[in-house]
Amino acid sequence: MERFIENAMYASRWLLAPIYFGLSFALLALAIKFFQEVIHVLPAILTLSEAELILRLLSLIDMALVGGLLVMVMISGYENFVSQLDIDESKEKLDWLGKMDSGSLKMKVAASIVAISSIHLLRVFMDAQQIANDKLLWYVVLHLTFVLSAFLMGYLDKLSKH
Repeated sequence: MERFIENAMYASRWLLAPIYFGLSFALLALAIKFFQEVIHVLPAILTLSEAELILRLLSLIDMALVGGLLVMVMISGYENFVSQLDIDESKEKLDWLGKMDSGSLKMKVAASIVAISSIHLLRVFMDAQQIANDKLLWYVVLHLTFVLSAFLMGYLDKLSKH
């Protein structure tokens, strides 16, 4: 009975596989939105002010960072929790593939969230005239919370490794 329960629990990791595969659809949706934004920017590029163009570009950078985060979570999560990826030697292989454990994945996700938050905060500051001061304060507090959380996670990870 014990062996059956243990085997069933171990096999249940495959329930995560469709979730990680589903993230590829989220990546597709993000790519569609990215190119939709590019198509909107290109015709208006000559009429946009410098600040408006920078805001649009920051939005594109934001989407690229989220896309990278999705790929990282999708592939590393699958490798760490479901099954090792068997990629032919003849195919291009990502440098970090097979090297990222759940702890380093957690740190990369935290760092990506801080980067995404930084880009968003920069976008907010570029349009600061339109935003109330109390809202600006909350954006900064939220960003600093992400930074502090990432720092503390890294510090705790470092402590646990020693």
